[in-house]
Amino acid sequence: MFYWIWQLVYLVTFVASLYAFIEALRTPPQAFEVMDKQTKKLWVILTGVASGVSLLAVLTGTGMFVILGLVATLIFLLDVRPAVKGGGGNRNSGPYGPW
Repeated sequence: MFYWIWQLVYLVTFVASLYAFIEALRTPPQAFEVMDKQTKKLWVILTGVASGVSLLAVLTGTGMFVILGLVATLIFLLDVRPAVKGGGGNRNSGPYGPW
């Protein structure tokens, strides 16, 4: 029973990490610099390693470092991605849209 629960955790972590990795690859490097969120290279490496570790956990059924990968993935998805997605765009926008 616990084996299947952990397999589900590993699978969800892998999907989230892969999504974060793809988003990190698609985001322009200037967006990271503008929003002061480290570098694109660092986030691509962190999310790529998290994807690899979680895929290994899905395939083998053991994941000692999956939680660390999940933490990196969640930081990227919940903090970095929203900041860099809104950072490279229109500078003259107010709280209710452009002015």
